[in-house]
Amino acid sequence: MSLGLSKTCQAIAPSVTLKMNALVTEMRERGEDVISLSVGEPDFITPRHIREAGKKAIDEGKTKYTAASGMPALRKAIAADLLRQKGLKYTREEIIVGNGAKQVILGALQSILNTGDEVILPAPCLVSYPEMVGMAGGKAVWVNTTREQGFVPTRKQLERAITPRTKALILNSPSNPTGAVWTEEQLKTLADLAVRHQFYVISDEIYEKLVYDGARHISIASLGHDIFNQTIVVSGFSKAYAMTGWRLGYAAGPRPVIAAMSAFQSHATGNPNSIAQYAGLAALQGDQTCVEEMTEAFSKRRMLMLGCLSHVPLVSTFTPKGAFYVLLDIRQTIGLSLNGKIIHDSLDFAELLLKNARVSVVPGDSFGAPGYVRLSYAISDERILEAVRRIGNFTDRLCASRMSA
Repeated sequence: MSLGLSKTCQAIAPSVTLKMNALVTEMRERGEDVISLSVGEPDFITPRHIREAGKKAIDEGKTKYTAASGMPALRKAIAADLLRQKGLKYTREEIIVGNGAKQVILGALQSILNTGDEVILPAPCLVSYPEMVGMAGGKAVWVNTTREQGFVPTRKQLERAITPRTKALILNSPSNPTGAVWTEEQLKTLADLAVRHQFYVISDEIYEKLVYDGARHISIASLGHDIFNQTIVVSGFSKAYAMTGWRLGYAAGPRPVIAAMSAFQSHATGNPNSIAQYAGLAALQGDQTCVEEMTEAFSKRRMLMLGCLSHVPLVSTFTPKGAFYVLLDIRQTIGLSLNGKIIHDSLDFAELLLKNARVSVVPGDSFGAPGYVRLSYAISDERILEAVRRIGNFTDRLCASRMSA
Protein backbone atom coordinates (compact mmCIF):
# COMPACT_ATOMS: atom_id res chain seq x y z
CA MET A 1 0.00 0.00 0.00
CA SER A 2 1.32 3.44 -1.01
CA LEU A 3 1.84 6.13 1.62
CA GLY A 4 0.45 8.77 -0.74
CA LEU A 5 -2.29 11.33 -0.18
CA SER A 6 -5.98 10.88 -0.93
CA LYS A 7 -7.25 11.77 -4.39
CA THR A 8 -9.72 14.13 -2.76
CA CYS A 9 -7.03 16.23 -1.11
CA GLN A 10 -4.74 16.07 -4.12
CA ALA A 11 -7.56 17.57 -6.20
CA ILE A 12 -7.99 20.61 -3.92
CA ALA A 13 -6.56 23.70 -5.61
CA PRO A 14 -4.09 25.69 -3.51
CA SER A 15 -5.51 29.00 -2.29
CA VAL A 16 -4.30 31.98 -4.32
CA THR A 17 -5.38 34.17 -1.42
CA LEU A 18 -2.96 32.34 0.88
CA LYS A 19 -0.17 32.89 -1.63
CA MET A 20 -0.88 36.61 -1.67
CA ASN A 21 -1.13 36.71 2.12
CA ALA A 22 2.27 35.03 2.38
CA LEU A 23 3.79 37.74 0.18
CA VAL A 24 2.11 40.44 2.31
CA THR A 25 3.53 38.87 5.47
CA GLU A 26 7.04 38.79 4.03
CA MET A 27 6.84 42.45 3.02
CA ARG A 28 5.48 43.56 6.39
CA GLU A 29 8.23 41.63 8.16
CA ARG A 30 10.68 43.74 6.17
CA GLY A 31 8.95 46.84 7.54
CA GLU A 32 7.06 47.76 4.37
CA ASP A 33 3.69 49.52 4.64
CA VAL A 34 1.31 47.21 2.78
CA ILE A 35 -2.40 48.02 2.48
CA SER A 36 -4.55 44.92 2.28
CA LEU A 37 -7.72 45.17 0.20
CA SER A 38 -7.95 41.39 0.14
CA VAL A 39 -9.39 40.72 3.58
CA GLY A 40 -12.90 39.28 3.63
CA GLU A 41 -13.94 40.44 7.07
CA PRO A 42 -15.24 43.61 8.72
CA ASP A 43 -12.59 45.76 10.36
CA PHE A 44 -14.97 46.57 13.23
CA ILE A 45 -14.62 44.98 16.63
CA THR A 46 -17.41 42.65 17.71
CA PRO A 47 -20.10 44.82 19.39
CA ARG A 48 -19.76 45.17 23.16
CA HIS A 49 -22.98 43.39 24.21
CA ILE A 50 -21.96 40.34 22.14
CA ARG A 51 -18.46 40.28 23.63
CA GLU A 52 -19.90 40.62 27.12
CA ALA A 53 -22.19 37.64 26.51
CA GLY A 54 -19.18 35.55 25.54
CA LYS A 55 -17.26 36.65 28.64
CA LYS A 56 -20.25 35.91 30.83
CA ALA A 57 -20.54 32.41 29.38
CA ILE A 58 -16.90 31.77 30.29
CA ASP A 59 -17.29 33.19 33.79
CA GLU A 60 -20.40 31.07 34.41
CA GLY A 61 -18.67 27.93 33.21
CA LYS A 62 -20.82 27.47 30.12
CA THR A 63 -17.92 25.80 28.39
CA LYS A 64 -19.20 22.23 28.08
CA TYR A 65 -20.50 20.29 25.11
CA THR A 66 -23.83 21.39 23.69
CA ALA A 67 -26.16 19.52 21.35
CA ALA A 68 -24.25 18.59 18.21
CA SER A 69 -26.57 20.69 16.06
CA GLY A 70 -26.39 23.68 18.41
CA MET A 71 -28.08 24.82 21.59
CA PRO A 72 -31.89 24.58 21.43
CA ALA A 73 -32.16 28.19 22.66
CA LEU A 74 -29.97 29.46 19.82
CA ARG A 75 -31.80 27.43 17.19
CA LYS A 76 -35.09 28.78 18.53
CA ALA A 77 -33.73 32.34 18.30
CA ILE A 78 -32.55 31.71 14.73
CA ALA A 79 -36.01 30.40 13.83
CA ALA A 80 -37.58 33.54 15.30
CA ASP A 81 -35.16 35.76 13.36
CA LEU A 82 -35.82 33.93 10.08
CA LEU A 83 -39.56 34.38 10.58
CA ARG A 84 -39.23 38.04 11.52
CA GLN A 85 -36.73 39.05 8.83
CA LYS A 86 -37.69 36.79 5.90
CA GLY A 87 -41.09 35.31 6.66
CA LEU A 88 -39.58 31.81 6.78
CA LYS A 89 -41.17 29.42 9.26
CA TYR A 90 -38.86 26.74 10.63
CA THR A 91 -38.88 24.63 13.75
CA ARG A 92 -35.64 24.27 15.69
CA GLU A 93 -35.38 20.69 14.37
CA GLU A 94 -35.06 22.22 10.89
CA ILE A 95 -32.06 24.32 11.91
CA ILE A 96 -28.42 23.38 12.48
CA VAL A 97 -25.68 25.56 13.93
CA GLY A 98 -22.10 24.96 12.84
CA ASN A 99 -18.58 26.36 13.03
CA GLY A 100 -19.11 29.06 10.41
CA ALA A 101 -21.16 29.21 7.21
CA LYS A 102 -18.44 27.45 5.21
CA GLN A 103 -18.54 24.37 7.39
CA VAL A 104 -22.33 24.35 7.20
CA ILE A 105 -22.26 24.50 3.39
CA LEU A 106 -19.76 21.63 3.27
CA GLY A 107 -22.02 19.65 5.60
CA ALA A 108 -24.99 20.31 3.32
CA LEU A 109 -23.05 19.11 0.28
CA GLN A 110 -21.83 16.01 2.12
CA SER A 111 -25.43 15.27 3.08
CA ILE A 112 -27.06 15.54 -0.35
CA LEU A 113 -24.39 14.56 -2.90
CA ASN A 114 -23.51 11.17 -4.27
CA THR A 115 -20.37 10.62 -6.33
CA GLY A 116 -20.69 12.38 -9.67
CA ASP A 117 -23.70 14.50 -8.78
CA GLU A 118 -23.50 17.96 -10.33
CA VAL A 119 -23.72 21.31 -8.56
CA ILE A 120 -24.29 24.46 -10.61
CA LEU A 121 -22.11 27.43 -9.65
CA PRO A 122 -23.00 30.83 -11.11
CA ALA A 123 -19.64 32.52 -11.54
CA PRO A 124 -17.93 34.61 -10.29
CA CYS A 125 -18.35 32.85 -6.97
CA LEU A 126 -16.58 32.18 -3.67
CA VAL A 127 -13.31 30.33 -4.26
CA SER A 128 -14.31 27.61 -1.78
CA TYR A 129 -17.52 26.51 -3.53
CA PRO A 130 -15.97 24.33 -6.27
CA GLU A 131 -13.46 22.88 -3.83
CA MET A 132 -16.19 21.94 -1.36
CA VAL A 133 -18.26 20.36 -4.14
CA GLY A 134 -15.26 18.22 -5.09
CA MET A 135 -14.55 17.33 -1.47
CA ALA A 136 -18.11 16.01 -1.20
CA GLY A 137 -17.70 13.86 -4.31
CA GLY A 138 -19.63 16.13 -6.64
CA LYS A 139 -18.83 17.87 -9.90
CA ALA A 140 -18.90 21.66 -10.19
CA VAL A 141 -20.70 22.98 -13.27
CA TRP A 142 -19.77 26.60 -13.92
CA VAL A 143 -22.19 29.12 -15.39
CA ASN A 144 -20.06 32.08 -16.40
CA THR A 145 -21.68 35.51 -16.22
CA THR A 146 -20.49 38.92 -17.34
CA ARG A 147 -20.38 42.43 -15.99
CA GLU A 148 -22.75 43.50 -18.75
CA GLN A 149 -25.45 41.13 -17.43
CA GLY A 150 -24.91 42.21 -13.85
CA PHE A 151 -23.09 38.95 -12.95
CA VAL A 152 -26.42 37.10 -12.71
CA PRO A 153 -27.07 34.16 -15.07
CA THR A 154 -29.92 34.24 -17.57
CA ARG A 155 -32.63 31.60 -17.72
CA LYS A 156 -31.08 30.18 -20.90
CA GLN A 157 -27.68 29.86 -19.25
CA LEU A 158 -29.19 28.01 -16.30
CA GLU A 159 -31.24 25.73 -18.53
CA ARG A 160 -28.15 24.77 -20.52
CA ALA A 161 -26.34 23.84 -17.30
CA ILE A 162 -29.09 21.55 -15.98
CA THR A 163 -28.69 17.82 -16.63
CA PRO A 164 -30.22 14.65 -15.15
CA ARG A 165 -27.29 14.66 -12.69
CA THR A 166 -27.95 18.16 -11.36
CA LYS A 167 -28.43 17.88 -7.60
CA ALA A 168 -28.05 21.47 -6.44
CA LEU A 169 -27.18 25.06 -7.25
CA ILE A 170 -25.27 27.30 -4.85
CA LEU A 171 -26.78 30.78 -4.78
CA ASN A 172 -24.94 33.68 -3.12
CA SER A 173 -26.86 36.94 -2.92
CA PRO A 174 -25.46 39.44 -2.07
CA SER A 175 -22.47 37.96 -3.82
CA ASN A 176 -18.85 37.53 -2.92
CA PRO A 177 -16.94 38.72 -4.98
CA THR A 178 -19.24 40.84 -7.16
CA GLY A 179 -21.60 42.47 -4.67
CA ALA A 180 -24.48 41.62 -7.03
CA VAL A 181 -27.92 41.25 -5.46
CA TRP A 182 -30.41 39.02 -7.27
CA THR A 183 -33.79 40.62 -7.94
CA GLU A 184 -37.09 38.95 -7.07
CA GLU A 185 -37.71 38.22 -10.77
CA GLN A 186 -34.30 36.56 -11.16
CA LEU A 187 -34.91 34.49 -8.04
CA LYS A 188 -38.33 33.42 -9.32
CA THR A 189 -36.71 32.22 -12.53
CA LEU A 190 -34.26 30.08 -10.56
CA ALA A 191 -37.01 28.81 -8.25
CA ASP A 192 -39.12 27.76 -11.23
CA LEU A 193 -36.22 25.79 -12.74
CA ALA A 194 -35.30 24.18 -9.43
CA VAL A 195 -38.85 22.98 -8.81
CA ARG A 196 -39.34 21.86 -12.41
CA HIS A 197 -36.07 19.91 -12.55
CA GLN A 198 -36.04 18.89 -8.87
CA PHE A 199 -32.73 20.08 -7.51
CA TYR A 200 -31.79 21.80 -4.25
CA VAL A 201 -30.80 25.44 -3.90
CA ILE A 202 -28.14 26.08 -1.26
CA SER A 203 -28.74 29.77 -0.61
CA ASP A 204 -25.69 31.39 0.99
CA GLU A 205 -27.13 34.54 2.56
CA ILE A 206 -24.21 35.49 4.78
CA TYR A 207 -24.17 39.09 3.45
CA GLU A 208 -27.96 39.49 3.70
CA LYS A 209 -27.90 42.54 5.99
CA LEU A 210 -25.29 44.43 3.95
CA VAL A 211 -27.31 45.91 1.04
CA TYR A 212 -27.27 49.42 -0.42
CA ASP A 213 -28.91 51.82 -2.89
CA GLY A 214 -32.37 50.63 -1.99
CA ALA A 215 -31.55 47.05 -2.95
CA ARG A 216 -33.50 44.41 -1.06
CA HIS A 217 -32.28 41.03 0.02
CA ILE A 218 -34.88 38.37 -0.71
CA SER A 219 -34.49 34.77 0.36
CA ILE A 220 -35.42 32.44 -2.47
CA ALA A 221 -37.03 30.16 0.13
CA SER A 222 -39.72 32.82 0.66
CA LEU A 223 -41.03 32.56 -2.91
CA GLY A 224 -43.36 29.60 -2.50
CA HIS A 225 -44.08 26.31 -0.78
CA ASP A 226 -42.26 24.13 -3.31
CA ILE A 227 -39.00 26.08 -3.44
CA PHE A 228 -39.10 26.44 0.35
CA ASN A 229 -38.96 22.65 0.58
CA GLN A 230 -35.97 22.51 -1.79
CA THR A 231 -33.88 25.29 -0.28
CA ILE A 232 -31.13 25.06 2.31
CA VAL A 233 -30.77 28.58 3.70
CA VAL A 234 -27.29 29.32 5.03
CA SER A 235 -26.22 32.36 7.02
CA GLY A 236 -24.19 33.29 10.07
CA PHE A 237 -22.79 35.95 12.34
CA SER A 238 -19.42 36.75 10.77
CA LYS A 239 -20.26 39.63 8.45
CA ALA A 240 -23.23 41.48 9.95
CA TYR A 241 -22.03 41.24 13.55
CA ALA A 242 -18.25 41.39 12.93
CA MET A 243 -17.83 37.92 14.45
CA THR A 244 -15.51 36.29 11.92
CA GLY A 245 -13.19 34.76 14.52
CA TRP A 246 -16.05 33.34 16.60
CA ARG A 247 -16.81 30.82 13.79
CA LEU A 248 -20.58 30.55 13.99
CA GLY A 249 -22.96 29.83 11.13
CA TYR A 250 -26.22 28.03 10.57
CA ALA A 251 -28.52 26.41 8.04
CA ALA A 252 -32.27 25.97 7.86
CA GLY A 253 -33.97 23.56 5.52
CA PRO A 254 -35.97 20.36 5.02
CA ARG A 255 -35.94 18.23 8.15
CA PRO A 256 -34.41 15.11 6.48
CA VAL A 257 -31.51 17.23 5.14
CA ILE A 258 -30.90 18.95 8.48
CA ALA A 259 -31.03 15.59 10.25
CA ALA A 260 -28.42 14.21 7.86
CA MET A 261 -26.26 17.29 8.33
CA SER A 262 -26.54 16.92 12.10
CA ALA A 263 -25.51 13.25 11.95
CA PHE A 264 -22.54 14.14 9.76
CA GLN A 265 -21.52 17.04 12.01
CA SER A 266 -21.78 14.95 15.16
CA HIS A 267 -18.94 12.77 13.87
CA ALA A 268 -16.97 15.38 11.89
CA THR A 269 -16.71 18.23 14.40
CA GLY A 270 -19.10 17.63 17.28
CA ASN A 271 -20.95 20.66 18.57
CA PRO A 272 -20.15 24.28 17.68
CA ASN A 273 -18.20 26.40 20.15
CA SER A 274 -20.37 26.86 23.23
CA ILE A 275 -19.07 30.35 24.06
CA ALA A 276 -19.68 31.55 20.50
CA GLN A 277 -23.23 30.21 20.69
CA TYR A 278 -24.03 32.32 23.75
CA ALA A 279 -22.53 35.32 21.97
CA GLY A 280 -24.63 34.54 18.89
CA LEU A 281 -27.75 34.38 21.03
CA ALA A 282 -26.96 37.88 22.33
CA ALA A 283 -26.36 39.09 18.78
CA LEU A 284 -29.81 38.00 17.61
CA GLN A 285 -31.72 39.07 20.70
CA GLY A 286 -29.85 42.32 21.41
CA ASP A 287 -30.01 45.84 19.99
CA GLN A 288 -29.51 45.82 16.21
CA THR A 289 -28.25 49.41 16.06
CA CYS A 290 -24.71 48.07 15.68
CA VAL A 291 -25.66 46.31 12.44
CA GLU A 292 -27.26 49.46 11.07
CA GLU A 293 -24.22 51.55 11.94
CA MET A 294 -21.78 49.12 10.33
CA THR A 295 -23.94 48.87 7.21
CA GLU A 296 -24.06 52.65 6.92
CA ALA A 297 -20.28 52.84 7.28
CA PHE A 298 -19.79 50.21 4.57
CA SER A 299 -22.16 52.08 2.27
CA LYS A 300 -20.16 55.30 2.63
CA ARG A 301 -16.87 53.48 2.10
CA ARG A 302 -18.30 51.82 -1.01
CA MET A 303 -19.11 55.19 -2.55
CA LEU A 304 -15.73 56.57 -1.54
CA MET A 305 -13.87 53.70 -3.20
CA LEU A 306 -16.02 53.78 -6.34
CA GLY A 307 -15.63 57.54 -6.66
CA CYS A 308 -11.86 57.41 -6.31
CA LEU A 309 -11.48 54.48 -8.68
CA SER A 310 -13.45 56.32 -11.37
CA HIS A 311 -10.38 58.56 -11.87
CA VAL A 312 -7.89 55.69 -12.19
CA PRO A 313 -6.78 54.88 -15.77
CA LEU A 314 -6.98 51.40 -17.34
CA VAL A 315 -9.53 50.08 -14.82
CA SER A 316 -13.29 50.30 -14.31
CA THR A 317 -15.78 49.10 -11.73
CA PHE A 318 -19.02 47.17 -11.38
CA THR A 319 -21.22 48.94 -8.84
CA PRO A 320 -21.97 46.48 -6.02
CA LYS A 321 -25.37 46.55 -4.32
CA GLY A 322 -24.32 44.42 -1.35
CA ALA A 323 -21.47 42.84 0.68
CA PHE A 324 -18.25 44.88 0.99
CA TYR A 325 -16.32 44.18 -2.21
CA VAL A 326 -15.64 45.92 -5.50
CA LEU A 327 -14.81 43.74 -8.50
CA LEU A 328 -12.31 45.79 -10.49
CA ASP A 329 -12.11 45.29 -14.26
CA ILE A 330 -8.41 45.23 -15.19
CA ARG A 331 -8.75 43.77 -18.70
CA GLN A 332 -7.17 46.87 -20.27
CA THR A 333 -3.93 46.09 -18.45
CA ILE A 334 -3.55 42.60 -19.94
CA GLY A 335 -0.49 42.53 -22.17
CA LEU A 336 1.12 45.56 -20.55
CA SER A 337 4.35 45.26 -18.61
CA LEU A 338 6.32 46.87 -15.82
CA ASN A 339 9.99 46.31 -15.06
CA GLY A 340 10.06 43.55 -17.64
CA LYS A 341 7.11 41.65 -16.15
CA ILE A 342 4.16 41.17 -18.52
CA ILE A 343 0.62 41.04 -17.17
CA HIS A 344 -0.93 37.88 -18.59
CA ASP A 345 -3.76 37.50 -16.08
CA SER A 346 -5.22 38.79 -12.83
CA LEU A 347 -2.58 36.97 -10.75
CA ASP A 348 0.20 38.80 -12.58
CA PHE A 349 -1.62 42.10 -12.01
CA ALA A 350 -2.08 41.36 -8.29
CA GLU A 351 1.57 40.37 -7.81
CA LEU A 352 2.88 43.40 -9.69
CA LEU A 353 0.55 45.72 -7.77
CA LEU A 354 1.70 44.27 -4.46
CA LYS A 355 5.40 44.47 -5.26
CA ASN A 356 5.32 47.91 -6.88
CA ALA A 357 2.51 49.71 -5.04
CA ARG A 358 2.29 47.74 -1.78
CA VAL A 359 -1.44 47.10 -2.19
CA SER A 360 -2.83 43.58 -1.84
CA VAL A 361 -5.88 42.47 -3.86
CA VAL A 362 -7.35 39.06 -4.71
CA PRO A 363 -6.94 37.80 -8.32
CA GLY A 364 -10.29 37.27 -10.01
CA ASP A 365 -9.28 34.04 -11.77
CA SER A 366 -9.70 32.20 -8.48
CA PHE A 367 -13.35 33.35 -8.38
CA GLY A 368 -14.04 32.44 -11.99
CA ALA A 369 -13.59 36.10 -12.96
CA PRO A 370 -10.56 36.34 -15.29
CA GLY A 371 -9.60 39.92 -16.04
CA TYR A 372 -10.79 41.17 -12.65
CA VAL A 373 -9.43 41.60 -9.13
CA ARG A 374 -11.43 41.84 -5.91
CA LEU A 375 -11.03 44.80 -3.58
CA SER A 376 -12.49 44.96 -0.09
CA TYR A 377 -13.66 48.27 1.37
CA ALA A 378 -13.82 46.86 4.90
CA ILE A 379 -11.04 49.26 5.93
CA SER A 380 -10.88 52.88 7.07
CA ASP A 381 -11.55 55.85 4.79
CA GLU A 382 -7.93 56.95 5.09
CA ARG A 383 -6.58 53.59 3.96
CA ILE A 384 -9.07 53.43 1.09
CA LEU A 385 -7.87 56.83 -0.15
CA GLU A 386 -4.22 55.85 0.13
CA ALA A 387 -4.77 52.43 -1.49
CA VAL A 388 -6.55 53.92 -4.50
CA ARG A 389 -3.87 56.61 -4.80
CA ARG A 390 -1.26 53.86 -4.99
CA ILE A 391 -3.31 51.90 -7.54
CA GLY A 392 -3.56 55.08 -9.63
CA ASN A 393 0.19 55.60 -9.53
CA PHE A 394 0.67 51.97 -10.55
CA THR A 395 -1.65 52.21 -13.56
CA ASP A 396 -0.01 55.53 -14.52
CA ARG A 397 3.27 53.66 -14.71
CA LEU A 398 1.64 50.99 -16.86
CA CYS A 399 0.35 53.70 -19.18
CA ALA A 400 3.81 55.22 -19.40
CA SER A 401 5.40 51.88 -20.18
CA ARG A 402 2.84 51.27 -22.94
CA MET A 403 3.59 54.67 -24.52
CA SER A 404 7.34 54.12 -24.41
CA ALA A 405 7.14 50.62 -25.89
